[in-house]
This record gives sequence, structure tokens and C-alpha cells, in this order.
Amino acid sequence: MTPEVTGFFDQATNTISYVVRDPSGSACAVIDSVLDFDYASGRTDTRSADAIVDFVRDKGFEVQWLLETHVHADHLSAAPYLQEKLGGKIGIGERITVVQETFGKVFNAGTEFQRDGSQFDQLFQEGDSLHIGQLRGDVLHTPGHTPACLTYVIGDSAFVGDTLFMPDYGTARCDFPGGSSAMLFDSVQKILALPDDTRIFVGHDYLPKDRDTYMWESTVGEQKARNVHVGAGRAKDDFVAMRDARDATLAMPKLIIPSLQVNMRAGQMPPPEDDGDVYLKVPVNKLGK
Repeated sequence: MTPEVTGFFDQATNTISYVVRDPSGSACAVIDSVLDFDYASGRTDTRSADAIVDFVRDKGFEVQWLLETHVHADHLSAAPYLQEKLGGKIGIGERITVVQETFGKVFNAGTEFQRDGSQFDQLFQEGDSLHIGQLRGDVLHTPGHTPACLTYVIGDSAFVGDTLFMPDYGTARCDFPGGSSAMLFDSVQKILALPDDTRIFVGHDYLPKDRDTYMWESTVGEQKARNVHVGAGRAKDDFVAMRDARDATLAMPKLIIPSLQVNMRAGQMPPPEDDGDVYLKVPVNKLGK
């Protein structure tokens, strides 16, 4: 089956969120939603999420799933907000527990922060399946960018998160805790083993200098032939050397500190402190190079 896919591009974080509908009915899923956040003021906004809410309601769709491809380091998830407005179950990879253990320590989250993935409604592992109405989705574990990264293969379409970008931009960084360029290469090969006409929907687009239009859809065949990092049969050793050298030059994402604290909690803010207000911590000299 070919799902109906609508992308919502958030230019502030270069993120694409997706509404994926069963073409035979009204059931849909939302993948990688965005909660707007202004770091300078510490204020949240729901305009990006509200665009999805309005779209779903206008179309008369029924949200069954709110899926995360991984714990994002560059934007906050709006999954709890969308769940309140539209329903649906929040799902992520079972290796979220590894991410929670790592960053629970980084942010000194305390014993009240459960590191068992219980903040999410569903934890997926390799080989699991899900349904959006009559539309079947299969789960691939595709780590490397983070330990918990998943690719959702829904009908003839694969939602790869940050594992792959458009062919002219390449692949995701692998220098976060638990990341691995060798592991990412193997994960990419798993995606590229899908049929050539499988549609690939990426999690971000950063507009390379020789392209003037944001894009987020390609195919497995196009990725195999033209991806600047892994295409044309590039060897694993060459990829690892390139990826590691490139990652050594990259700064941390500007929203990594708020994003990780919120997203490891399934999009919920940390609990209020004694004065009733919510605070996000800034660990000193714990992230970055």
C-alpha cells in the first residue's frame, strides 16, 4: 500500500514532521512532531503542532500513533500536546532506556526520573509491526546517530529520522553519546536493502548550497546511486573515516540541552520544583568537545 504522506517543515530547526494516512480510511500517524521553543526566553509555543492539529481535524483524520524515530537533540517533541488534542499512542525504540540512563546522569535527573521507557506508550524493537488502520508498518532498528534510532517502513515508504538525509547532503552525525559511525553505516545498508522504489522520507533538510528548495523525499534507488556519503558502493572504512573527521568539526546543536531533557521524558517537561515552576538544567562542561 502507498500511504498518503504530508510533510510539515519547521524552518527554525530544519525538521520535517509527517502525517501518514491509511489511503483506505481516516486512520493516521504523526511522526517526529515539533514543539516550538525560544531558548533565549525559555518560552514554548505550539504553532508548529497546531498546524498539524488543524490539518488532521480539517481532513477528519483519526490519529492512532505519535511516533518518534529517536530522542531528538535539535528540537523538542510535541507528542504530549498532540496526544491531548488528537489522541494516539506515543511510540519510540526500546533502546530509549540506554539514552535515558546516559542523559539522566548528564542532567542529574534524580531517582524520580524512571529510566525504563515507561513515559512512552509503546517501545518498539527490530521486527515489530504496527497498524495505521489497514496500513501495516514494520520497525527497523537503525542505530548509529543514537542507540535508539528506528526506521518505520510503512507501506512503500520508509521514515528514516536522522539516519539518512537527502542524497546531496548525506548522513547523520554520530558523535553523540552512544553514537557510532560504523553502526550507522550498517544501519544505512539495512535501509538500502529495501526495494529501490521505496520512498525515503528524511527527518531534516539543511539546503545544500547548490539547491534552493527544501526537499524531504527521495527513493532507495536514488540514495544508493547518489548519496554523497554512502552512495555508489562506498566502502565502510572510507565512510567511517569521513564521518568521524566531519563530526570532529561540528558544534553541538543549539537546542540540545532543552531537547534531551524533554524528549527523554516523551516530550514532557521536568517536574515542577518547590516553587511550582519548571526549570531546565544546563550542565557545565559535560557536553561537546
